[in-house]
Amino acid sequence: MSATCLARLARCSGLHVGRAGLVQMSLGPLPVQHDSHFQFIFRKPLHTPSETRHSNTRFDPDSSGRPTTWDSFGIWDDRIDEPILLPPSIRYGKPIPKVSLSKVGCASLIGQRKDNEDRYRVSELTDRVLYFAVFDGHGGSEAADFCEKYMEKYITNLLADEENLELVLTKAFLEVDKALARHLHFSPNAPGMNAGTTATVALLRDGIELVVGSVGDSRAMLCRKGKALKLTVDHTPERKDEKDRIKKSGGFITWNSLGQPNVNGRLAMTRSIGDFDLKKTGVIAEPETKRVTLHHVHDSFLALTTDGINFIMNSQEICNVINQCHEPKEAAQRISEQAIQYGSEDNSTIIVVPFGAWGKHKSSDTSFSFSRSFVSSGRWA
Repeated sequence: MSATCLARLARCSGLHVGRAGLVQMSLGPLPVQHDSHFQFIFRKPLHTPSETRHSNTRFDPDSSGRPTTWDSFGIWDDRIDEPILLPPSIRYGKPIPKVSLSKVGCASLIGQRKDNEDRYRVSELTDRVLYFAVFDGHGGSEAADFCEKYMEKYITNLLADEENLELVLTKAFLEVDKALARHLHFSPNAPGMNAGTTATVALLRDGIELVVGSVGDSRAMLCRKGKALKLTVDHTPERKDEKDRIKKSGGFITWNSLGQPNVNGRLAMTRSIGDFDLKKTGVIAEPETKRVTLHHVHDSFLALTTDGINFIMNSQEICNVINQCHEPKEAAQRISEQAIQYGSEDNSTIIVVPFGAWGKHKSSDTSFSFSRSFVSSGRWA
């Protein structure tokens, strides 16, 4: 749909714009503004069942009286009732649904660990940008706690002057890392300079521009056409480019009893926020970033997960299980519980963000991850 059509639609057509459907009415629209989006509300005209209602519009092409569904415009399922974001829809020339934080599913289970060092955060940074993040702490929860508390503040400050979201995330990660170093240095009760955390952060602007930044082995995955599309790549010594940087910096790689490589015999990742005792050996806080334009007709959800889930369930399996669920909150709880049932001993945390194709790609297939044969052993050798 062109931007011109959307603008004309907003100005003069009789439509109820919501995820439940596009319904043509005979009376004029009553626009109601809710923060950054508009929802048009209409009154239905009276008619008798014997009436034959005729329509010459594209919203009722066969004059059946049945409205054209959202699927014709790229929005599939009516179980999550959301309005469209009008300004972005006009700007991009296609309907873009609002993503409400109240619909996002989150879950975090302690597993077999003594403490839950995972942290997660979901918030609205500006009227255009939503924030989703998971942090998996190690060596204590100090670093994950710090990121949960301050990461979004650094990003919000950077958004005031920087339009490029990938650059915003890169600067925010590095600034938070420096701030954590100062905090640990001056805090008398800090656990020491070996506290650290993974960080996987997603920013969604205008409901269509998705940018992800990550360090460590927490992951982001987009479900597109029912298939898992990985948005992050784990930072482990198994990657040649990461291993080469560690060695050039004077670090070394060892393997634990499960065959997992570790930096200097201690850390199972090559990038993290914190772990300041390993910074001189090539462990960095600079994230790898990825930008994706959402296609709500194909994209069902975004999932952010920590390694308590990733080590025991592969991405497609996570995708399939979530696609079987009715709501994102149910999906998040089911995935975190299933990881524990499959044998994960680590903390299991997940965020599920629904998009336009939520409920479209149902699958009864169950794939099995080879990694399920191993019990996730956490960060330490």
